[in-house]
Amino acid sequence: QVQLVESGGGLVQAGGSLRLSCAASGRTFSSLNAGWFRQAPGKEREFVAAISRSDGTTYYADSVKGRSTISRDNTRNTVYLQMNSLKPEDTAVYYCAADRSLRYSFVMLRSRSEYDYWGQGTQVTVSS
Repeated sequence: QVQLVESGGGLVQAGGSLRLSCAASGRTFSSLNAGWFRQAPGKEREFVAAISRSDGTTYYADSVKGRSTISRDNTRNTVYLQMNSLKPEDTAVYYCAADRSLRYSFVMLRSRSEYDYWGQGTQVTVSS
């Protein structure tokens, strides 16, 4: 029902910045909560950030808090993740996800199992 396509990944130097984008189609984007997750080789997929459908409330993992900003443009059906002061440990495949639930909380939106739709991922590599 919903398709998500990530873009904006690439190779950057430590301390640099990237802006990831996630374009949605197949359903009114304003009706969906959205999140970003990442997965590095040998590690589990982990929560990065989320934004609610109703009022744009945002949540961040401790590892990126203060360095990243999640936002959305419902007119363009797109969610963004601005990442600054990048570190080599930020290297991972970044995935966009969407949740159709009417309610939300930080506990819910930081869990992989909460989300109904996933993109294919975009690679972020940070060199030292």
